[in-house]
Parts: sequence; structure tokens; C-alpha cells
Amino acid sequence: MKDDILQVNNLIKDFGTTRALDEVSFTVPRGSICGLLGPNGAGKTTLLRIINSILIADSGSVEIDGEEASMSTSRLLGYMPEERGLYDKMRIEDQILYFGQLKGGDPKRLREVMNEYLELFKLDGMRRRKVKELSKGNQQKVQIISTLVHEPPLVILDEPFSGFDPINGAILQELIGRLHEREATVILSSHNMAAIEGMCSDIVLINHGKLLLSGKLDDIKEAHRKDTILLTTRKPLSMPLLTSCGTVSSIEPTETKDWRKGNAYRLRKNPGVSNAALLDSIALQGEVTHFEEELPSLNEIFISYTDNNGK
Repeated sequence: MKDDILQVNNLIKDFGTTRALDEVSFTVPRGSICGLLGPNGAGKTTLLRIINSILIADSGSVEIDGEEASMSTSRLLGYMPEERGLYDKMRIEDQILYFGQLKGGDPKRLREVMNEYLELFKLDGMRRRKVKELSKGNQQKVQIISTLVHEPPLVILDEPFSGFDPINGAILQELIGRLHEREATVILSSHNMAAIEGMCSDIVLINHGKLLLSGKLDDIKEAHRKDTILLTTRKPLSMPLLTSCGTVSSIEPTETKDWRKGNAYRLRKNPGVSNAALLDSIALQGEVTHFEEELPSLNEIFISYTDNNGK
């Protein structure tokens, strides 16, 4: 069994004179939660449609669980597109079971999984209602259940939180956590990097059809760190004294975070200064109650790539 459940190799897709995907290559590790991120128009939807064999690439290839992507590999996928599609006049439970059977699911097992998800999303009492009688939020819940009911090993959700209030968003987040515990691989596609990055172990970042970067989120943030430290001390620091010792290039007071009390600062280390050496120089002035290296957000990393042409 390969470690990567999805492998994308040098995908190119043109629409007339517009290149939607330009030699995009990446892998998604089995069992990960991967964010496919980028602004609107980046090429995310085109990429997902090729992975799901809805579109055909002009060149390149996609492998799903070691098989070349085709209509036969669709049984391995649960794909919820951004443009939702349900049968308005069909009852909820009939619709969910119908989609599950299209993917080759066992009717008895489909019903068990459907019941679990209907209860989770608080739709159990609505199962015999028609889709058109539901609110848009509840229709989206039905769409998600229909996507997951055949228990696919690879789940792709395009803008999954769109249209959800905070309560239902929290339920969806719980569901994604359950899928992860069951060792399913989840790809979350969104232009809202801040909403997704906290859930992801891996990311793929694209813009204008080009891959900017991909890999483990922690590794990417570590590679883009700026040696910025968030610090809280019991007593106020002498900032001139700290900058004169050569460990710090800048320091500014900030507001304390969360429950912490004391004096908070954001400071920038000088090149080559270790965290241990910095902490020692600060501790000479008094007790340190919090010391945290501030890593950049995905949005900050994306801006740095686009400002520097990806370099």
C-alpha cells in the first residue's frame, strides 16, 4: 500500500487561450487532512474535477490509491462540489441511499452510516421530508451525508463551510475529525485560508494555475519563520538594556493573550541567535511567564510568495 493516496503529476489544462492548470504536481499522504488553498480563480475547481474524472487534463496524470484516475476509481472518492446538486422532489433518506448505491455501497451498511450522520446533523426527524422543504443549511447537510455515506477512503469537500452558521460549522468540524480518526483522507478546498489552516496537517497552495508550495503545514511554517517571539514577563523589561545585549533587533509592547497576566512583548531576534540564548538574556531582568515563537499564517506565506513571484 502506497503512503500517498493521491498523486498528481504535471497536470496541464487549457480553456481556449487560458491556462487553468500549469504543470501542477503534488501528493496527498494517506490519512491526512489536506487543505487545497488559493484565491478564487486559482484553478482549484478545475483540479478537483480532473481528480474526479469530470474533466480530462490536456496532459499529466492522476493516481488514486495507486490506480490511474477513471470512472472506476470514483468508488474511492466522496466529492462535494462547490455547486451543490440535489433532487428537490426526492425524500432525504431516499436521496442519500441512492447516491450511496451509485458508489457501490452495501444497502444495509449505507443505512447504518446514514442514520449515524442524520443524528449527528440533527436531521433524524426530517428523513422523510423532500429536499425542497429544507432550509439551505439543512440541504447542505444532506449533500455532505450523501458525499460520505459510502465511506470513501478519500473525501474532497469544496468550500465545505460555505452557508453554515457557527453551530453547524462546529458540527462539520467534528465530522471531519471523526473521518480523520477512521483514517480517511480529507481534502478541504477553500479560498479562505484562515478558516481551514487550523484543521490541516498538509497543504497545497496554488495561484493562477501554478503550484506555489505543498507539504506538511508545520514544515512549511517552520521554513518561513521570521524569528519573531511572543513574550510575557512578570515585571516590565528594560527595552534599551535588552536591545543593547545584541540578541534582539526590535521589541515592542503588545496586549497579553488569553488568560495570561503580566507584560507582553513582540520581539525580533538577531540572525543566528538561538531561543535559549535569547531566553537567558531576558531572564536576567526577571521571570518569564510565556515564551512562544510566532509562526506566519498561511495567508502571510501566500502574500510573501505572490509579492516575490513565488521565490
